[in-house]
Amino acid sequence: MSFFDESDEPTRVTRQPRPRRSGGGGGDGGQRPPREPTRRPDRQTVRVRQAVGLGVALLLIIVVVLGVKGCVSSQKENSLKAYNRDVTSVISSSDRDVGQALFRLLGNGSQQGQDLQVQVNQLRLAADEDARRARKFDVPGDMKAAQDKLLLTLDLRAEAMRKIAADLPTALGRGQAARSAVSRIAGNMQYFLSSDVVYKARVAPLIKQTLDDAGVTGQQIADSQFMGNIAWLSPTFVAQQIGATAGAPNQPPAPGLHGHGLTSVSVGDNTLQPSPVVNRVPATARVTFHVVFQNQGDNDENDVRVTVTVRGSGKTIAARKTVAQTKAGQSAEVDIPLGQTPPIGTASVNVVVAAVRGEQKTDNNRQTYTVIFTR
Repeated sequence: MSFFDESDEPTRVTRQPRPRRSGGGGGDGGQRPPREPTRRPDRQTVRVRQAVGLGVALLLIIVVVLGVKGCVSSQKENSLKAYNRDVTSVISSSDRDVGQALFRLLGNGSQQGQDLQVQVNQLRLAADEDARRARKFDVPGDMKAAQDKLLLTLDLRAEAMRKIAADLPTALGRGQAARSAVSRIAGNMQYFLSSDVVYKARVAPLIKQTLDDAGVTGQQIADSQFMGNIAWLSPTFVAQQIGATAGAPNQPPAPGLHGHGLTSVSVGDNTLQPSPVVNRVPATARVTFHVVFQNQGDNDENDVRVTVTVRGSGKTIAARKTVAQTKAGQSAEVDIPLGQTPPIGTASVNVVVAAVRGEQKTDNNRQTYTVIFTR
């Protein structure tokens, strides 16, 4: 066979078997040890794990519930406090801006004239606004009873304001119609008195009870006093305060003597002497006449009106005060400020203690003084 014939035969490669890895120092011929079977947890372990899981879940639920409850409780407390603040605001406004302003106006009614009704009507609008404002409050459920009584309080006041304002023009007139109007005004003052009773007896106690039941402390509950003087329930007092000439009802006087006598009039340290003596008084905005008079009758007298009138080069100035009561045989005093600066120069000052029912002698009730008001 030639050389080329031999090169055509394929070359056979004999593979050597791979040696097996030794498993270590054992004599097992390199075989792996058999695996141990997986052990399942016993029932006791499972129950322990379940109990722990339930405990954790229960704890989370308690935390969530307490958190929600705390939020709800805080929200309720804030709501109750906010309502109490709203009530304090509206009732303070009613007492101060309506009640006090009204009785100041009526008490100086004789100086206001026909402007009195206009000014009282403005206060009536303020009373209506207080009632409307209260109806818009965010009222917690527990405060519903207090809210109902609060609205009644404010409605009583607004209703009385409307009726009084409507009767004022007639009351300042003459005749029986004027007397009837004055009596109606005095009767409508009962609304104010009733509103004070409702607030004190129902609104304030209900608010306090609700706050106490909810454990809310540190809250100031507003008081209310719309009508400060029950003398306004008297038609006679009303007529004198508003300057009604025919408004006081006719009633027979008590038996015995009635009347007063003017004793003295002074300005500061200067006791005035009747005309024709000339008195000098500095003209300031604080000129005040101190009037002393005596009850010379056998009866105590109520609602005694004293008037000071200054007539000079300018507009006539009139100022009045009412003494609630004088005692039989005793002196009474009253300070009457003019409320404005008198005109410079000579003026005639008339001081009059109004006659009371049953008074026969009136020439000693008045006096005229010549006064030069100086700079």
